[in-house]
Amino acid sequence: MRKPHKVVVVSQHYPPDHSTTAAIMAAIAERIAQDADVVVVSGMPGSARAPAPGQPTVVEIRNWLPGKAALIKRALAETLFTGRIFFALLTRLQRGDVALTVTAPFVLPYAVATAARLKRAKSALILHDLFPDVLVMSGLLRPSSLVARAMRGINALMFHALNAVIVIGRDTEKLLLRYGGMTPDKIRFIPNWTTLTPAIRPVSPDNPFRKAIAARFVVGLSGNLGFTHDPDIVFEAARLLRGESEIHFLLSGWGIGFERLKDMQAAASLANVTLVDRVADEELDALLSSADVWLIPYRKDVAGLSVPSRFYNLLAAGRPVILVSEPEAEAALTVKENRLGWVVTPGRSDQLADAVRQASQAQDPAMAERAVAAAQTFSPERALGSYAALVRELLCNRDAEQAA
Repeated sequence: MRKPHKVVVVSQHYPPDHSTTAAIMAAIAERIAQDADVVVVSGMPGSARAPAPGQPTVVEIRNWLPGKAALIKRALAETLFTGRIFFALLTRLQRGDVALTVTAPFVLPYAVATAARLKRAKSALILHDLFPDVLVMSGLLRPSSLVARAMRGINALMFHALNAVIVIGRDTEKLLLRYGGMTPDKIRFIPNWTTLTPAIRPVSPDNPFRKAIAARFVVGLSGNLGFTHDPDIVFEAARLLRGESEIHFLLSGWGIGFERLKDMQAAASLANVTLVDRVADEELDALLSSADVWLIPYRKDVAGLSVPSRFYNLLAAGRPVILVSEPEAEAALTVKENRLGWVVTPGRSDQLADAVRQASQAQDPAMAERAVAAAQTFSPERALGSYAALVRELLCNRDAEQAA
């Protein structure tokens, strides 16, 4: 039986957008719609969808989407979008509803939490990035700057208003509890999930991404390289290993970090480096099957601020991982707990080169089996079931409050 109240999922990114955030929010909305009435408020052109039994209704809010490189225009567009979302929620939210949103753009949760509070609805936030901490870590903000202090003050008010905060890494809780408005009972750990079927993929010389590479051992990197990632450590490790012909670096992706890799390769022309632009979704399985080991290169002090969604698909492909990260970060904990690879100190290209060398000399089939077994625990069924259970809890709590 349907609950009398609805769930409003708010996301700037939603299909037909192909971003990871869009796919995650669509999967969550569709799973919750099996148990409750769901309205998605989206900022993506072409996303609107009429009501249908067992499916979310998608309402499209007018949105301007400048390119990511146009930072000032992008900031203005996201501010305008957030304002439109706020007023849209004031007309759509009712007492007893649940509003669920994500930190993209980072100002969006402030509007959602405020609107929910005004309408006496409950609110939950999926925390993919913690601001201003990400901006401070990347050097874009000083820790004591007026902007950073103002954002922390607004965060405290938002966390007080929110009924639940979903974290995708265990390392985030310590950072959240620094805020006066946050309590442990509000924090829910729901990791992201694999989008590939977990299975050991054999390394094949006929793989389209490997055909032109003569080296015996291929080191891969894939995905968005943003402010939290360090492309330099990868390139420096490749430079240190340029004399070892059996090792080759296959680097694929997008973002400012990948542009940095392109610039470094244009200048150095390392023979042991191949760059591949972002691949289509239907080619992802082949790409992840092409390398013997995969890199995830984080900057210093990223623990608690970012969890790589790509990590779970690397495990699903049955590949070990070399993670550049603090040991207390979520992905590092998973690597160590399940013996899935190596954890390297951020900034130490010599350590990364040594880890690559070790991986090439001691290939362990049992590590691939452990990677697949770990990936199976990060299933979409398990994660989406946890989201559905949280929403049911929030709806039931609201019903109990109203009955009282």
